[in-house]
Amino acid sequence: MTIPSFETGSGRSLLPVAEARTAILNGLQPIPGWERVAVRNALGRVLADDIVAPYNVPAHDNSAMDGYAVRAQDLADSGETALNLVGTAFAGRPFSGVVGAGQAVRIMTGASIPQGADTVVVQEVTRRDQDIVFIPTGQKKGQNLRHAGEDLAEGAVALAAGRRCGPAELGLIASLGIAEVAVHRRLRVAILSTGDEIASIGRPLGPGEVYDSNRYTLFGALSRLGCELLDMGVVPDRPEALETAFRDASEAADVVITSGGVSVGEADFIREMMSRLGEVAFWKLAIKPGRPMAYGRIGNAILFGLPGNPVAVMVTFYQFVQDALLKLMGVRPLPPADEFPVRARFAMRKQPGRVEYLRGKLQRDADGLSVALVGAQGSGVLRSMSEADCFVVLPEDCTAVQAGDMVRIQPFHGLV
Repeated sequence: MTIPSFETGSGRSLLPVAEARTAILNGLQPIPGWERVAVRNALGRVLADDIVAPYNVPAHDNSAMDGYAVRAQDLADSGETALNLVGTAFAGRPFSGVVGAGQAVRIMTGASIPQGADTVVVQEVTRRDQDIVFIPTGQKKGQNLRHAGEDLAEGAVALAAGRRCGPAELGLIASLGIAEVAVHRRLRVAILSTGDEIASIGRPLGPGEVYDSNRYTLFGALSRLGCELLDMGVVPDRPEALETAFRDASEAADVVITSGGVSVGEADFIREMMSRLGEVAFWKLAIKPGRPMAYGRIGNAILFGLPGNPVAVMVTFYQFVQDALLKLMGVRPLPPADEFPVRARFAMRKQPGRVEYLRGKLQRDADGLSVALVGAQGSGVLRSMSEADCFVVLPEDCTAVQAGDMVRIQPFHGLV
């Protein structure tokens, strides 16, 4: 796979967010390989083949309500119609006879419509005296019926290849009597953190050290996507250690995600390693937080070199990495970003020329939805992500926001 390259020197120092996202997605194809799994094991998996209805769903005309199955031609235009009750139809136990002139059959929701009947009258509007049921006027032929094939016609595509299976999809597949489905194999993703200052949890911190939160954030995000995860741990800022880790990760995984080591510091070896072992497409974006994000290839693996700051890791993951992983997993079409305008409950100035992602919390009042900022907005303040429920997205040309202005937000629900 060839990774496109971009000018990031004096001619254009920062790559726009939209251009970077498009370039990443346009250069990726789903990974090869699939397997068959039981329906119960398909949750979160991506269908490799269409699911085709082997028969009509529902298989027979059936009742949408509890009531009485009748012939519309028997019903009077005025006054009540008295019909003789000749039997009962249950779901799974149909009435075996034929509904004749002047007759009705008691019917339950889901029961097959008896031969001869063409209308269901709900029980609440009727009255009954022994084996006589009285039907009021105003009934319409064909009411309260669910027709065979109304949900799915035999031979129709119930779920297209590329659909990611949720609870509803599992139920739909099961309703067709299908026990196993073909799904894309799981995407293998290796994660590692870099930096001499990064400490693994479970031991006391040394001078200048911080605990590694990024691998746990990425573990959660990747587990939710259903990826097969390879945790490579923390790698110190030594070229030989980084090279070994990168080679091992790229040989074992489809995608390698690192955090830290992609800025311009003298100990930041990730970009140099990418250039030597593979290709670098870009590493500086017009975004805040997350400007130093590298994208390219190591061996046969796609590589995302995310920043070291915890909030920047989450912003760049959800704005660039997640959709790329979904495409590699075979998801199509990719789900559109849920973004809409609300009123700002804050004021701030902003540097133009970059997209800025703030952490906000939605509020509803008499005037509708509005958004306030949550806590300090520094790229290292991970608590702001925990307390927020949306990103506030300020575009490149924005220079300031006043309270009451309309701003666009991305809700976390469905995103994170």
